[in-house]
Amino acid sequence: MAPPALPATVPALLLFCLLVVPAAPAAEAARSSRHRSGGAAAAPTTTTGGCNSPAALWVFGDSYADTGNLGDLGRELTHAWYDPYGDTFPGRPTGRFSDGRVLTDFIASAMGVPTPVAYKHRRWAPPGLLARGMNFAVGGAGVLDTGNFQRNIGDQIDLFQAQHPPSNRTGGGCDATGVAVVVVSGNDYSYAADKDNSTSAAIAYIPTVVRRLREQLRRLRDEAGMRRVVVTNLHPMGCTPLFTRPLNYTGCDPLANAGAAQHNAALESVIAGLNDDADPANNNRTFLLLDLNSAFAALVDAPAAEAGVGKRRFEEPRRPCCETFAAGGYCGQQDDDGKRMYTLCDDPGKHFYWDDVHPTQAAWAAVAETFRPKIREFLLSSST
Repeated sequence: MAPPALPATVPALLLFCLLVVPAAPAAEAARSSRHRSGGAAAAPTTTTGGCNSPAALWVFGDSYADTGNLGDLGRELTHAWYDPYGDTFPGRPTGRFSDGRVLTDFIASAMGVPTPVAYKHRRWAPPGLLARGMNFAVGGAGVLDTGNFQRNIGDQIDLFQAQHPPSNRTGGGCDATGVAVVVVSGNDYSYAADKDNSTSAAIAYIPTVVRRLREQLRRLRDEAGMRRVVVTNLHPMGCTPLFTRPLNYTGCDPLANAGAAQHNAALESVIAGLNDDADPANNNRTFLLLDLNSAFAALVDAPAAEAGVGKRRFEEPRRPCCETFAAGGYCGQQDDDGKRMYTLCDDPGKHFYWDDVHPTQAAWAAVAETFRPKIREFLLSSST
């Protein structure tokens, strides 16, 4: 059954309404083995600050990075804990907002370290793994409060600092804290647009969000002692299925993409400033801006995607693998009788997007190919 036609336009308040709502499920037992591809390839072990031990990885952010911190509050609120999420990897839902691995998994792979334990699961993790880092990111989080009752990035950094007070860190030129990754994917703007029912409110919120993000990045360097911090910029939000569906998935929404571009320009300036006032002994490169926007655009934006730019071309760059029947629905939605209210593609590897806002594992693998060398170079430069 094909989903019914949707309105030809997206309400203005949805300009930034992308990552607040998780991604979810209904059952699909048998999947072909080809779905099990696209995993994070192993990389040489990375060390920081001249240390011989592998770098620890500490992750802060939202659903693009969450590997299981969002609690299971039922299918409607926490879709990522229900089928068909996790169908490609590991074959069951794990709280990741995808059919398989997400950004955190691929960054860890680029560093040559295991995926860090989700904060929610820390009590059951072996001590050796806990020493390799932790993931504090949680779906729905923002730089500021987003109305989703999730820990914002500042609160997540608080958790890290409570676990690692300065007295517990070693000195002697060895970076005891490791590498921080900060992932911001647009929840703040969704909240602002929804609260004031206006797109202009979301755009006006950009300076506030970026200013607060700057404060938190300073905290990671000056208070938490992070010598290497990787920060993502915003993906082309207007290319997500939430915005491309009214266009029959033929193109991206320019207004939403312009908002992301404005955020990214401000963030780039912040990162440059933070690096300029960094310790010269650290090569003035504490922060790396990870350009997800360009990597996504090359694979999903109309001219680039149709021309097959890059090493990978997706047959469906803007149509999601898991597609809801109606506006306002979600991947994995069921009616009162347990019937699916969504369609599921045969091969997620042919789609860039898994649901309305989150990439497939195959998409993250393709994006990772663009940033893997940059992360390796950035981290290795700390030992020179």
